[in-house]
Amino acid sequence: MRMFVRAMQSSSHPILAQIVPIRRCNLDCAYCNEYDKTSSPVPLETMLQRVDRLAGLGTTIITLSGGEPTLHPDLDAIVRRIRVHGAIATLITNGLLLTPDRIRALNRAGLDYLQISIDNVAPDDVSKKSLRVLDRKLAWLAQYAEFGVTINSVLGAGIRNPEDAIVVGRRARELGFISTVGILHDHGGQLQPLAPDQRSVYERFRRLKTSLFSFAHFDHFQENIARGLPNDWHCRAGGRFLYVCEEGLVHYCSQQRGRPGIPLDQYTVDDIQREAARPKDCAPFCTISCVHQTAMLDEFREHPRETLNGILARRRTLDPHFRPPAVVGVLSWLFLNPRRRGLVGKLLVRAMRLKRS
Repeated sequence: MRMFVRAMQSSSHPILAQIVPIRRCNLDCAYCNEYDKTSSPVPLETMLQRVDRLAGLGTTIITLSGGEPTLHPDLDAIVRRIRVHGAIATLITNGLLLTPDRIRALNRAGLDYLQISIDNVAPDDVSKKSLRVLDRKLAWLAQYAEFGVTINSVLGAGIRNPEDAIVVGRRARELGFISTVGILHDHGGQLQPLAPDQRSVYERFRRLKTSLFSFAHFDHFQENIARGLPNDWHCRAGGRFLYVCEEGLVHYCSQQRGRPGIPLDQYTVDDIQREAARPKDCAPFCTISCVHQTAMLDEFREHPRETLNGILARRRTLDPHFRPPAVVGVLSWLFLNPRRRGLVGKLLVRAMRLKRS
């Protein structure tokens, strides 16, 4: 709620930042270009300074990615620093190093969410991130984790059996986790259209029961991606979404490293506003879902009626008998009237002790 209210009240702070504490990974998935085998961990003091800087810019969600972030010896201290600032702390991991003690340590550090992508049911020469390898880790998460867990199934080139995504998704929901589906991209973050059998699995996955406001459920970006179609949207990377590499440079995303390539300790609100407004030539065929999601929050802030109506329309496409829950009426009353939205926003900001930009 704090993240949502701040996103509705201000366009001059990052909603989400991904930060890399280590580029090294303990796997070598054939499709990945975000790792190496030799890098040392970023020193703890440097990581804490970067977290402090992101917090100073008003970042509401800070995600630790890699490489494989659980290889960093001071990961828990970094998570604690994120939580000290009141930001949401999330972690993207391959899950191989998770144990009951490691999960309990993440609980104590205050981790909010963890995401694992599982590529197949059985390991192969493309990926070892398989359900067979990770199922015991998932059971431990279900038993011990006090943070939210998302399991992302994967479709696309290199995944031999598309049906594996359904198996992974069902297992995730059986354990009480959020389940999403992702589409593999090329090394520029660009679209690789799904084959007919993959598209069939994708449509079946979308019909698995999800909540109304799950991004996996109503994200029209992925519908177009699955069909090989471009999306007409404004990417706000470099502003509302930041990717901070192990060298401390700010990039649009993991697949557009070097743009703008400004050191985080020199990044300002002017940079945020300029890069958020800048059109990106890679946007039409982009598959980076976390960038899409931050953009959708701004779409709701700028066009609440159209965005909410689009959510409901897509839900009815999947389920003609769908009836909106009461929360939709509350959101409509709060946000669809501009004058009321401003008043409610001020009250919520005050109640949650948020600083206004």
